[in-house]
Amino acid sequence: MIFDTDVLIWALRGNEKAARILEQDEERSLSVVSAMELFQGARDKKEMALLRRFLRDFETIPLSAEIGYRAGMYMEQYALKVDLAPMDSLIAATAVERQETLCTANLKHYRQISDLVLKPFRP
Repeated sequence: MIFDTDVLIWALRGNEKAARILEQDEERSLSVVSAMELFQGARDKKEMALLRRFLRDFETIPLSAEIGYRAGMYMEQYALKVDLAPMDSLIAATAVERQETLCTANLKHYRQISDLVLKPFRP
């Protein structure tokens, strides 16, 4: 399963439900975009080191031409309808290209994407 940035943030903040959902999946992965978003939010070197340790338990999926192409299609289709952001389109495209479920609390932006399988997370 691919975890959206919001679920990872909840886990890092100590949310027990987020920690449980991560522990339930032995093949945890995330888009490199989510890793970048997490690092962008780090406030100091200590938080950077914490993030690096946390992310060791995940497969970080790199971007590919196929992911980029699909994300561009999603932007054309959904940006105006649901205010889809470029980062969210890349995360969704990663899950679809990998044929994996995306676990997210951000259903508003993703539910319109018909070929994306979602697992809702509620903190």
